[in-house]
Amino acid sequence: MGDTMLVNSKDMLLDAKKNKYAVPHFNINNLEWTRFILEECQRLNTPVILGVSEGALKYMGGAKTIVGMVKGLIDELFITIPVCLHIDHGQTFETCKRAIDAGFTSVMIDGSKYSLDENIKETQKVVEYAHARNVTVEAELGLIGGEEDGVANKLAFTNLKDCQYFLERVDVDSLAPALGSVHGLYKGEPNLDYETMKEINDNIAVPLVLHGGSGLDNEKITKAIACGISKININTDLQIAWSNAVREFLDNDKQVYDPRKVIKSGEQAMKKVIEEKVNIFSNKNR
Repeated sequence: MGDTMLVNSKDMLLDAKKNKYAVPHFNINNLEWTRFILEECQRLNTPVILGVSEGALKYMGGAKTIVGMVKGLIDELFITIPVCLHIDHGQTFETCKRAIDAGFTSVMIDGSKYSLDENIKETQKVVEYAHARNVTVEAELGLIGGEEDGVANKLAFTNLKDCQYFLERVDVDSLAPALGSVHGLYKGEPNLDYETMKEINDNIAVPLVLHGGSGLDNEKITKAIACGISKININTDLQIAWSNAVREFLDNDKQVYDPRKVIKSGEQAMKKVIEEKVNIFSNKNR
């Protein structure tokens, strides 16, 4: 198992930027989710980024447990696609460091709560530690809408000038600019700033990341990719598909008590969403 290879996100995202498609980032929440995502992405022959939030990190028993589980699954399921294991919204240098030390191959440091200069300082610390260990770093600029409100705050949107200022001072591998997406479910119509998205992409070298990809229709996703998005994060869409299927399964069988059957009952619904997303994200001409 020691030879199982996880890769960082650098090559996959630069290829996506060059060839105008998006790499899927699916959040994992337990062993079964990880398995379902790996199996389906292998079937579809797409590279994948497995995202782990700080909440999921705690829930699944910590960074070492997750690295062992993912590597074990890659091995046992004969997964040959490129797989990147990534911290999603790491709030502190310490979280990122722990994950890197455990074997994660990519981290996001979310310094969006800080001022621009403070964000640069925090991100730089992570970059120095990560790059010395061949780990890629994603940063966030501006403030992406939260699950509480489901609405993006226009005042928190970022612009090209701030992105250039940031990237002149810190060497990150990908950037998540706040341009109207929100985490969780959107309240009302999602309103992405495609113009700024395209302007930023055309003027910076690093790939762009879209957080809050759940709840965006195919047209909006396709447009975001055309405007330069190279990685799209999906979590809520999978959670909804899985939980709806499980709820229906439990409603139809009051006697079932085996947790394996319960969790597995959401597998096909979840894989269907994965397939839909991957097909939209991929540009068939590549």
